[in-house]
Amino acid sequence: MEQHDYGRLQILKAERKVKELKGFYFHLFLYLTVNLAWLLILFSLDEMSSYSQYGFWGMGYGHISMAVVWGIALLIHGVLVFGKNMSFSKKWEDRKIKELLNKEKQYWE
Repeated sequence: MEQHDYGRLQILKAERKVKELKGFYFHLFLYLTVNLAWLLILFSLDEMSSYSQYGFWGMGYGHISMAVVWGIALLIHGVLVFGKNMSFSKKWEDRKIKELLNKEKQYWE
């Protein structure tokens, strides 16, 4: 494999990873926004007591179950995107420290 092909392959891999990260962060944003808005609506309408009694639109589904199931899906999405890089090991800490120091160094130069 030529050097040019290897470089192009690395660029494509990096672009795919950025799209995956962007998709996960959008999913997280949507999860937080929808659940927060739903809670604010329920509290502002003072519907929490009837809501917990009758469930989601009277169908027996509660906000908690919706948030939990969606949260599990979000967790699975995160594991698929971040994979083995999700652990906060000593190696990760050292890498992050170097990254932050480099950013600070660039800022002051």
